[in-house]
Amino acid sequence: MSTLISASESTTDPSAIIEAMERAPLIIVPMVREVPREVLKRRPAPRRWSAHEHACHLAHVHGLFFHRLDAMLREPAPVITPYQPGEQDDDEMLLRMDLDESLERFVADRARVVARVRALAPEDWARTARHPEYRAYSVMIMFRHLVLHDFLHGYRIEELLLKRDWDDTAAAS
Repeated sequence: MSTLISASESTTDPSAIIEAMERAPLIIVPMVREVPREVLKRRPAPRRWSAHEHACHLAHVHGLFFHRLDAMLREPAPVITPYQPGEQDDDEMLLRMDLDESLERFVADRARVVARVRALAPEDWARTARHPEYRAYSVMIMFRHLVLHDFLHGYRIEELLLKRDWDDTAAAS
């Protein structure tokens, strides 16, 4: 018996996506807590985010996903507005956010979004929107993006946590 998952199974069964969304805070929050205070807000290079910024960003974007889900469930042909944090937010916004409050909000909002998507009907997962950056965009794709987004920022946090040598220019950032 093969253990490979077919493309049709991976695009119609949201269980792996829901489980990954639910578990992300269990991985990311303790990892952020491991980052030494003296490097938490250090940027590895100009215009590159610190561990603090990556963690706060994860909390900050939940509102975007709630808004998109509401539009996709309510409107017959919604259009998604792309979010470009480097262009739309000022460079210091995430650094000014309280990390503890952000992590608490990340955990609470993630629980809310997981509860919300667990209640979706199969046809809701197939609902689509037009997204100017992608040739296809559905509720399934949106939440798969959320999981991959968690992985990306979690990886960046771990890179900073494990960084062996911080040069003096990064400390000044």
